[in-house]
Amino acid sequence: MQSISIGRQPIIDAQSELCSYEILYKGSSEVLSRYSSASIINNVLNKFGTHRLLGDRRAFVKIDEKFLLHDIIFSIPGEFFIFSLLDTVPMSERVVERIEQLYEKGYLLSVEHFIINADTMYTYDVILEKLSFIKVNINESSPIYLKEMIEKIKTHGITVVADEVVDFDAYEKAKDLGCDWFQGYFFAKPKILENAKYEPSQIAVLKLYNLLMQDVNIDEIAKEFEINHEITVQLLQFINSGTFSFRNEISSIHHVLTLVGRIPLGQWLMLMIYSKAVTKDKKTPLMLMVKNRTQLMENVLKVLEPKVGSNMLGEAYFVGVLSLIDTVFGMDLETILAQIRISSEVRDAILEDSGILGEIFKLVRAIERFDYDVIYAFEKKNALEIGTIEKIVFQSMHDVNNFERPQLRCL
Repeated sequence: MQSISIGRQPIIDAQSELCSYEILYKGSSEVLSRYSSASIINNVLNKFGTHRLLGDRRAFVKIDEKFLLHDIIFSIPGEFFIFSLLDTVPMSERVVERIEQLYEKGYLLSVEHFIINADTMYTYDVILEKLSFIKVNINESSPIYLKEMIEKIKTHGITVVADEVVDFDAYEKAKDLGCDWFQGYFFAKPKILENAKYEPSQIAVLKLYNLLMQDVNIDEIAKEFEINHEITVQLLQFINSGTFSFRNEISSIHHVLTLVGRIPLGQWLMLMIYSKAVTKDKKTPLMLMVKNRTQLMENVLKVLEPKVGSNMLGEAYFVGVLSLIDTVFGMDLETILAQIRISSEVRDAILEDSGILGEIFKLVRAIERFDYDVIYAFEKKNALEIGTIEKIVFQSMHDVNNFERPQLRCL
């Protein structure tokens, strides 16, 4: 039985806004031996749906020489994709002619894994005017030519995408070199700072969260909300966002706390930790990654434990939402978790991958890395039908796209 899986990796700009994705692809052993552009695009268009998978963004998709020269390429709607030429595609007369044809028809073109040196610049000089993007591999490029050639590329109106940006240092290097976009999960890697301290707003959120999770009188919690005006305003926005539907008008913070409940409010407060990165109704990739993790944690747990209770689902949610909190605080994760009232199951799942929640959390990280071997092993170990996790991943992508839209905001 053949299993096909599609993933996506975020590409962001210098303002930390999500601007595109790269489509990742895995399939049968036969497919793995080559890039099957037609299969990828067919799955995006027909199996998943472009808007459900990509939202309103275009996605980079790798194409080889065979696919580039096949006339089927003209049947693909160009508004969804950026065709990224593999570095193995030769700049032959036929290839250059095809690139010119695609350019004239309005398709966006890129070059994949572009290693900057004197030879590559000469090789691609013939098509530079037809390219919209170049994905530069900074690590393998010659440092002698790097900055100069990036500047030259940009004079052609080309957006330079730094590929394989793995951490904040690599991001800073790429940014200093003049790159415009950055691909990778570097934004989720914490930059640990010595003597880091919580911001006042973060302290307030943690205090409110701990009060909610303890057996504290609702009046005391309401008073704490009322003296934290910014948090209270955002709570009211959350209530009015359409997430809740109450029969009666809300009359007070006490009323809100009573109607919503402690666990949903605790979950919302944890998302508040990431809210400083949210401006003008736009959620940063880190916020969207947190949302994706919580969706995956809960939905995978529901598949493994169909009769799972709300308490355990709440714990699954907290594993997802707390797993990236060190990135926001700039502090060691274990130190932060020691300040928060959470169960040992949640703490051990995050720090040690232990228990069923830890097993799911390990799977979630494998999904982000697109480690299909781990995904398949998880399905096999838990006697799940092949493709079960793929369906959950796709639904999570769709939910994250909806979460990102301003009219559905929860902050």
